[in-house]
Amino acid sequence: MAEGMQSEDRRWWQLSLTERIASLRRRESQVFLLLSLVIGALTGLVVVAFILLTERMGMRLYPIGGEPWRRLALPVAGSLGIGYLLYRSFPGARGSGVPQTKAALFANGGRISLRTVLGKFFCTSATLASGIPLGREGPSVQVGAGIGSLLGQWLGLSTEQIQNLIPVGAAAAIAAAFNTPLAAVVFSLEEVMGDLNAPIMGGVVLASATAWVVLRLLLGDHPLFTVPQYHLVSAAEFGVYAVLGIAGGIVSALFAKLLLNLRLRFRQMPQKTVWFQPVAGGLLVGAMGWFVPQVLGVGYSYVGDALNGRMALHLMLLLLALKLIAVTTSYASGNAGGIFGPSLFLGAMVGGIVGTFAHHLFPLHTATAGAYALVGMGAVFAGVVRTPMTSVLMIFEMTQDYAVIVPLMIANLVSLFVASRLQREPIYEALATQDGIHLPSAKTRQRLDRRTAASILRPAGPLLDVATTVQQALAELRATAFRTGLVTDHRGLIGLLTLEQLESAISRPESAISSSEAISPIEALSPIKALLTGSAFPHIHADQGIDLALERMGEKNLDLLPVVSRADVHQIEGIVTLHDVLDAFGVPQT
Repeated sequence: MAEGMQSEDRRWWQLSLTERIASLRRRESQVFLLLSLVIGALTGLVVVAFILLTERMGMRLYPIGGEPWRRLALPVAGSLGIGYLLYRSFPGARGSGVPQTKAALFANGGRISLRTVLGKFFCTSATLASGIPLGREGPSVQVGAGIGSLLGQWLGLSTEQIQNLIPVGAAAAIAAAFNTPLAAVVFSLEEVMGDLNAPIMGGVVLASATAWVVLRLLLGDHPLFTVPQYHLVSAAEFGVYAVLGIAGGIVSALFAKLLLNLRLRFRQMPQKTVWFQPVAGGLLVGAMGWFVPQVLGVGYSYVGDALNGRMALHLMLLLLALKLIAVTTSYASGNAGGIFGPSLFLGAMVGGIVGTFAHHLFPLHTATAGAYALVGMGAVFAGVVRTPMTSVLMIFEMTQDYAVIVPLMIANLVSLFVASRLQREPIYEALATQDGIHLPSAKTRQRLDRRTAASILRPAGPLLDVATTVQQALAELRATAFRTGLVTDHRGLIGLLTLEQLESAISRPESAISSSEAISPIEALSPIKALLTGSAFPHIHADQGIDLALERMGEKNLDLLPVVSRADVHQIEGIVTLHDVLDAFGVPQT
């Protein structure tokens, strides 16, 4: 009888929990702010652990004045071990974290797995502690977003509400990582959401403030950088800040191009080498660190020296060159870590160099090099990340000095203009594209009311295996009602071929040009893979409009277009046909 009562009580508790979860689902909007508080507190704790692990462990592993072999061995060992873990156990933890966060928001229904969150935290902590000069801020964004996503999934919230928790966690992470709660709000809306007027601003603000309070309670009221108060010496300095903006834009574009090109080369290597590739970054960093210890780690202490005018010109020039190479190689080879911190470091060096020259040439009309190092941080950050508002607010919150606002705005605007001309695609979008993830543009998100490809989606076909011969593919395509075939391999969709392309690929003697038997056996038996040019192919996503589908079919003279996943461009979700698009527009067809 006691066992029966115990079983009955257990069922009651289970039923009560189910009822509570169902009640939460019905009142999602009411619990959103409460969840924002919880996400902010948890993310703040995680970021504090990030800071303690990466900084204090790094100081123990390669202390100032320690043996040179440590500076060589630790980055190599760290990149080798973590590279293997990233490949075998935590593939979702590779990279900076910001593109992956945006992919989760716009392509995966806001879902981030627990494995990815844990892997991101531990792999990034170990990587940065071993001396790899990447940042912890980008990974913190993915971890914070992951905390929000996991809470939403565990509570059984709708996909829309889970997606709304992604920027909430991202804002909390930036607020704690940089000690800048206001800039964190703007970054989350400006970069992650792509909409400064997003209706979730209340939750974003609350999470940011909560994470900031947790940081202050645990680590004290200490800004990321301690800088003196700066003052504008003369109006002529505005011209120097514009020059600094040009330099910052050039360095930003160079950084992005070098990183993207190196990463593309690593991605083209055989798949079996992926786990070993991070060692290239570790070996390069270790070799540099043997001779120049300042290369190791993100180097915030050396940024502080530049901001306070305690760094010589030759050292800033050396660190700018070495860090540029070390950071891009470390990231491109697959080490876990972000580019926020490195962009601030490079910006401080660029600003310090420009400021040193300016003060040497015009000592009575310019401030010391530290003022320019501070503005340079914002200029390169704006040029790399393409978030000018976040950059201005971040530097302002770090210094709490209003006098720096106008120079920052000038340098940021010029840097953004120059960088966007030299490297048109923003770095996070370019990184996502290399991974086969196509994030929606702001224009796409603003036009969600139009009729989308999902409304006229058909099952995928006709499908042509990449190993199929030209002659066989031609026969298969002629047997269908379409002129366009989808070429696939083990990854999924890799390209399109039309009936005309297949026919023109088969050689015919001029004397028998009208004879279907006059086919060159060499051309006819060649695989269709030889006809594919490049890795890009026309496609559309399910949330894009049918007007875009019609435009792209017209550009390539196609009668169908594949609909692919935003999370993986090779994953086919279906097709849209020219007939269905015209029918949707009400165009009569014969």
